[in-house]
Amino acid sequence: MSTMTPFSKILVANRGEIALRVMRSAKILGYRTVAVYSSADARAAHVAAADQAVCIGEPLPAQSYLRIPAIIDAARASGADAVHPGYGFLAENEDFAATCRESGLVFIGPSPEAIRAMGDKAGAKRLMMQAGVPCIPGYQGEDQSEQRLADEAAWLGYPVMIKATAGGGGRGMRLVKSRGEFVELLRSAQSEAKNAFGNATVLLERAIVEPRHIEIQVFADRHGNALHLGERDCSVQRRHQKVIEEAPSPAVDAQLRARMGATAVAAVKAISYEGAGTLEFLLDRDGNYYFMEMNTRLQVEHPVTEAITGLDLVEWQLRVAAGEPLPLAQEDIRFQGHAIEVRLCAEDVPAGFMPQSGTMRRWQPPHGLRVEHALGDGAVIPPCYDSMIAKLIAHGRSRDETRRKLLHGLQDTVALGVRTNQDFLARCLAHPVFAAGGATTAFIAQHEGDLLPPEEAAGASAALIGAWLLYETAGEARHGAGSRRLAHGLPIGMRFSLDGSDCQVGVSQTRAQVFTLTANGVEHVLEAIALGEHDARFILDGVMDSTVFDRDGNSLWLRYAGHPHALEDRTRSAPARREDGGGDGRVRASMNGRVIALHAAPGDKVTAGQPLVTLEAMKMEHVHNACATGTLLAVHVAVGDQVEAQRVVAEIQAEAQPGEGAAK
Repeated sequence: MSTMTPFSKILVANRGEIALRVMRSAKILGYRTVAVYSSADARAAHVAAADQAVCIGEPLPAQSYLRIPAIIDAARASGADAVHPGYGFLAENEDFAATCRESGLVFIGPSPEAIRAMGDKAGAKRLMMQAGVPCIPGYQGEDQSEQRLADEAAWLGYPVMIKATAGGGGRGMRLVKSRGEFVELLRSAQSEAKNAFGNATVLLERAIVEPRHIEIQVFADRHGNALHLGERDCSVQRRHQKVIEEAPSPAVDAQLRARMGATAVAAVKAISYEGAGTLEFLLDRDGNYYFMEMNTRLQVEHPVTEAITGLDLVEWQLRVAAGEPLPLAQEDIRFQGHAIEVRLCAEDVPAGFMPQSGTMRRWQPPHGLRVEHALGDGAVIPPCYDSMIAKLIAHGRSRDETRRKLLHGLQDTVALGVRTNQDFLARCLAHPVFAAGGATTAFIAQHEGDLLPPEEAAGASAALIGAWLLYETAGEARHGAGSRRLAHGLPIGMRFSLDGSDCQVGVSQTRAQVFTLTANGVEHVLEAIALGEHDARFILDGVMDSTVFDRDGNSLWLRYAGHPHALEDRTRSAPARREDGGGDGRVRASMNGRVIALHAAPGDKVTAGQPLVTLEAMKMEHVHNACATGTLLAVHVAVGDQVEAQRVVAEIQAEAQPGEGAAK
């Protein structure tokens, strides 16, 4: 009986950078490619890159890539005979894998049975324990009553971790530090899990204090061969979602790598696994490791493994899915150098990593790095999907060389128009604890003060340069530096916001191409060398420098000294009245998102800080609380509504405070 399953045209059931990544390897191997797209992605890069494309959904683009019948119909319509799921969406959906098989399509991934076995975290943990894989003590029983779960948590001892059994990406996961907060966090985790996965079941685990998050990349074929490709360290996380990944781990030596690799290979052989997979472990301070979960798909961070092994993991996926044996044996695998990846996300870091959407006005990836993205000037970042918009990967002979290359490339990246975590990533890479290889899963929480504040020196200079650019680019016509008539000697007061902070800078042109900039009583001299449509070169206080920028009306974005900044020109507008947030009793959406829960109804008495509406944006939940104590007058949204940022979602009639309304 033949074990081969040949195919010639691959439908990629995903979007963005991973769809492009899969298509790249598929085309090298001679396969034709088909893209699917939602109504929000009609002009997306992955659609343009494919040989054919089929629309699979509107008007709810967030759900389009989850519509199994539509994807199967797209495969039939295009003549595709294989499906690659990428990661996320349906990549670990056993029903999707089974439907592909029933429809005569080669599913480029493991069997539905393997996905089912490892997709339920509680069941996977039981399987791994039977296979002799070390697991964290915990509870994964069927009794999901609050009392039983609270009793089990008390038996395990705090801190404990609550995890959604169907979870992924940090959703449905909560760290509970004491008995008093258990019930509240349990309900929060269950709600998030129910909304994200349609399953509120959770398991409990004893929390490992400040562990490393280590994962082992495995591959297996249908001929009984299995091997590992070393480990990745994914310890730098926020909200249990990975931010920086590297290979090899600075905490794993050759002996530990061999032990963890052997454990991972034994685990996949125990379930007759086929294809690419990743076993995730927690590594404690004493070198003990514990199984967490298995991801039955390609990982976001697979490029770092490709960098140090020289292998193409997507090519391996395609060969294994076609029935070929693994190209190499375990003893043939070689590791060279070090690789680090950062995830560039559209999010407002100071606002709690809140997802952002909008138009990427200027995008310029750095030279010398591998950059996986689906961006370009004018690319629209919709609110429907994950906030990750690009991955930057560096490879070098040593860890420190790699870190320096990645930091330099990250600072050279131009991403203007949408707030990103670019600055935050740079601070992480530059932090002495990360530089020394000492980061654990507690890294961000422990060093938040170093990682989150703005770069004041860069901000001060950016204010001067921004004021000059606002002055020089004002009006519809621009003819280059020095094109304005010489000013009458009196400075023009440029008033604007810089990254949300109010700024005022006096600008006067003293002679052709020379400007005096006055801020906080201090004068600075700027000489304009060249001013293009999107770039400028100048000498500021004797130092020659440059910037990249983009302007649209009163909005201006610039990258200076490796940092992106957003400015809003308010020179000709009246000063805004300052009001306390929510002073008008209106609760506004803090971002574009979908309403997934309402916690109160009109007429209810509410207290300040009480949850009213929960929005989901880019796979994260955001609870919007009452801005005042009083009566809830109206709720202007319903569950399932898609809302825009700043839309009023609820109104409160605040109670009169003591002394209000008294005669004066």
